[in-house]
Amino acid sequence: MLNERLHVGILKATKAAAKACYSWIGKGDEKAADQAAVNAMRSALNKLDISGVVAIGEGERDEAPMLYIGEQVGRGGIELDIALDPLEGTTLCAHNAPNSISVMAMTNKNGFLHAPDTYMEKIAVGNGLPVGVIHLDNSIKQNLKNLSTAKKCSIYDLHVCVLNRPRHDKLIADIREAGARVKLIKDGDVMTAIATTLPSSEIDLYIGIGGAPEGVLAAAALKVLGGQMQGRLLFKDEIEEARAKRMGILDATKVYEINDMVQGEVIFAATGITSGDYLEGLKQHKDERFSYHSLLISSITNMISYHKACEL
Repeated sequence: MLNERLHVGILKATKAAAKACYSWIGKGDEKAADQAAVNAMRSALNKLDISGVVAIGEGERDEAPMLYIGEQVGRGGIELDIALDPLEGTTLCAHNAPNSISVMAMTNKNGFLHAPDTYMEKIAVGNGLPVGVIHLDNSIKQNLKNLSTAKKCSIYDLHVCVLNRPRHDKLIADIREAGARVKLIKDGDVMTAIATTLPSSEIDLYIGIGGAPEGVLAAAALKVLGGQMQGRLLFKDEIEEARAKRMGILDATKVYEINDMVQGEVIFAATGITSGDYLEGLKQHKDERFSYHSLLISSITNMISYHKACEL
């Protein structure tokens, strides 16, 4: 069973990965930044008293040395599943743009959806709303109408966040035609999906196609926070679909609810790398010590907390 002692371990792992990226911020080398984060996170995980399996990771086993799906980490102990992205927003970090983070979630053994590293169609809203207020099979206009009714506001007052990609051009146009406001982001949709639950955020709805690993990570946090989310895997070719079938995914059209993607207790952590909308970035002081800003969400304590820390 997960316990509060893991709070320290998961924060150490995201901080270690974030710190490893510092030398690569703004250097334009996405691969080097990502590899540095992976190495640091793997090292931190292997110091924990866990028997962890990477359920959602950086790719398949043949793509090592990334933290691949199925990789075992830890030095023995509590059996658990891990979802991670050592550097979410590789391009953001490489370009010194806002909102790159290091992120990880833990749950009970076999608690995460085991899916290949592919795309996912996603939709997410915050807490305190009627179950089923949104659905991937609804038109965007219907989802906005349902959401505005539930929130007792006009569609014109709703803020919708979408990844700025050509594949979303029609979606963006349809949202604007319906009357809602659109916030476009370059990369990094984990925190944006979570932001639908944060009082400090204006985001009412997150929708669009992004990475499946990021979808499961967002679902882990939203499960604790009481948000709603759906995901549907999208495979680019028959090879990806065959790989998914080998992992037990037989229905390529299935709409996954949060409880399909994440089961049991959850601990989620994220540490800022470049300063963004929700987390401050790393800071190196004149004496070379680092300061960190992290987010911890835990069903063990049923709490969300922000942590500012400075190395001694």
